[in-house]
Amino acid sequence: MNSSSKTSPSAIAPTDLVPMAKVGSPFGVRGWVHVFADTETPESLLDYTEVWLGSDGAWRQYKIEDAQLHGKGMVVKFLGCNDRDQAFVMRNLDIAIPREELPEAGDDEFYWTDLIGMQVQNLAGQSLGVVDNLMESGAHDILVVKGEKQRLIPFVKDIVLEVKESDQQIIVDWGLDY
Repeated sequence: MNSSSKTSPSAIAPTDLVPMAKVGSPFGVRGWVHVFADTETPESLLDYTEVWLGSDGAWRQYKIEDAQLHGKGMVVKFLGCNDRDQAFVMRNLDIAIPREELPEAGDDEFYWTDLIGMQVQNLAGQSLGVVDNLMESGAHDILVVKGEKQRLIPFVKDIVLEVKESDQQIIVDWGLDY
């Protein structure tokens, strides 16, 4: 990447970055990449003209030069990424936005990143483990909980009874033997 690809050569990454998408493989030969959004709608990423790309705490700020919806995802051209080789280097990088730029979550809405790491407990007070990640099933989101075994718990109102953000805890109607 040349120096024009960054918004500011000396930009220091905010400490509150929220991953929203992942860069996939190159698309074509002119620096475009596939992007897989972890958002309700992929095009919500287009609300931001500047994003942070990185992994393992190493981040660089980039401007989105152009973007298009493509199938169930999108393809993006970052400023300064002008060929397939440069695009290939971006593969598997996370795309993040500073938390203060994100809209407030509505009532009973949560950013997935805020749920990851929370303790999951059932109504009997038994620990089921910790939220490792989330995934979509088409019908609803699913908590992937890791404890003595992995559990896939539907993130629906009848099962997820309470999310206690301040206590980093989720209360579910889910048995140990499920």
